[in-house]
Amino acid sequence: MKKIFAIILFSIFYLLFFVTVHAQYGPYGPAGAPSILVNKMVGKPGGQTKGGLSSLEYVDNLSVNDYKFKPGQEIFFQLKVKNTSNQNLDNVTVKDYVPSYLEPIEGPGTYDGNSRIITINAGSFSVDEEKIYVFKMKILSQDKLPADKGLFCLVNKADASTDGTYDDDTSQFCIEKEVVAPVKVPSAGPELGLILLGGELTTLGLGIWLKKKN
Repeated sequence: MKKIFAIILFSIFYLLFFVTVHAQYGPYGPAGAPSILVNKMVGKPGGQTKGGLSSLEYVDNLSVNDYKFKPGQEIFFQLKVKNTSNQNLDNVTVKDYVPSYLEPIEGPGTYDGNSRIITINAGSFSVDEEKIYVFKMKILSQDKLPADKGLFCLVNKADASTDGTYDDDTSQFCIEKEVVAPVKVPSAGPELGLILLGGELTTLGLGIWLKKKN
């Protein structure tokens, strides 16, 4: 009888404790915990629009086998931040980490040239709300790019955070330097020597003729 009573007591304890805990926390954390999603993309230039501007297709990454940017070219980035939880999020801060060899031109937030970070006070996000930010930057001129690299890739990172939640994402792009043709120096071959000799003889003959005439 005591054994049966112990089994019943254990079953009741299991149902009250383990099932309740699972219902509260779920498989990955507390139910209803704040969560946020960041998606960073780079603009891939496409064909020309009617206004003469280049159309853009925002993609996650561009490899060395995809479109490559040139020195001095403008480059656009798109950043999507979404509240993926079932509660409102307040005081969300968004940061974009500007890669080396890029100069920010237009976009939201405040840029710190020392840390190379753009900071956006994104405010509050309601449930399922998504905010989209676009950054316009410019690649430095060729003389300011690495001298030992003809083709190299960089990564642009962004993150979003508030109390209890954080997420980040990156987007890769590649820069290909322009090939500068070497300056051709005329060779001092036999042809050039004959031309110079002919010029010297002409000058000498003209001098003798002027001397005799005087």
